[in-house]
Amino acid sequence: MSTLDVQSLTEEIKQKSQFIESILTETSKVVVGQKTLIERLLMALLCEGHVLLEGLPGLAKTLTIKTLAEIIHAEFQRIQFTPDLLPADLVGTMIFNQKTGDFFPKKGPIFTNLVLADEINRAPAKVQSALLEAMGEHQVTIGETTYKMQELFIVLATQNPIEQEGTYPLPEAQLDRFLFKLRVDYPTLAEEKSILNRMSAVELPKAMKVCHPASLLEARKICSQIYMDEKLKDYILRIVFSTRFPEKMGLPQLKSQIQVGASPRATLGLVKASRANAFIHHRGFVTPEDVKSVAYDVLRHRILVSFEAEADGVDSEAVIKKILEHVEVP
Repeated sequence: MSTLDVQSLTEEIKQKSQFIESILTETSKVVVGQKTLIERLLMALLCEGHVLLEGLPGLAKTLTIKTLAEIIHAEFQRIQFTPDLLPADLVGTMIFNQKTGDFFPKKGPIFTNLVLADEINRAPAKVQSALLEAMGEHQVTIGETTYKMQELFIVLATQNPIEQEGTYPLPEAQLDRFLFKLRVDYPTLAEEKSILNRMSAVELPKAMKVCHPASLLEARKICSQIYMDEKLKDYILRIVFSTRFPEKMGLPQLKSQIQVGASPRATLGLVKASRANAFIHHRGFVTPEDVKSVAYDVLRHRILVSFEAEADGVDSEAVIKKILEHVEVP
């Protein structure tokens, strides 16, 4: 792509990405802070990717997702995952009609645009497998019939980093289906005071609808056209391969710390997320900073550290930091 083409694409994206600013403005009316979380949720919608949110209770995870769904005029369903949840509670079941003598499908809450799977790690394996089909194949099987999900469909799952009694750790295959794993932290002192003032007011703040799902579906097509130089593609490949074969990439000290490296989905996720990051910042080209800014969220759940690393207090984020510091930026 020539320089002139990139400039032309950037001008087009500046015009067609204005709704992003409107969404951020409206979300900030209800949610205090959490700008990175909101941006990542928008990027997931642009990338057709699912998001795993990890954070303590009361950090506005549900409020943020519900508010975003209202702003983009999308359907929203919240499902509380519990140990006694059944696959039928999620996807639906076949109901017998006594008048006709036939069975007909009663679709479950997963048939929507944005699904909030609250405390996802509290549901047993059968429920996880039903959710995995929807996440991976964008379809659900009820009885003998397979039903397609809506075109705009993503799963936003939460899990609590504490109180692990009675939970079912997510299998690596399911973790790999999530584009991002986001860490949600406490608000700052100033942000919490704003929360206090806002939520104790007579009228609670409300956000306006500023766009429709069709706008996001159109933006997805534009995102895939954003220019990425071959050197940046090689940069992403070197980052991912450093998680698999660190000794070959000049990081022998990481060999004993990494048990399982990132999959090819991580490579594709870094490319998509980098383009989406460029889009929400109104650019028609990807920079190394785009890659770096999404690297932790794309890779932290895809790198499994060894027991030796855990004993030394080394987690996946420490590994990613070492890789980003070592791999040469183009």
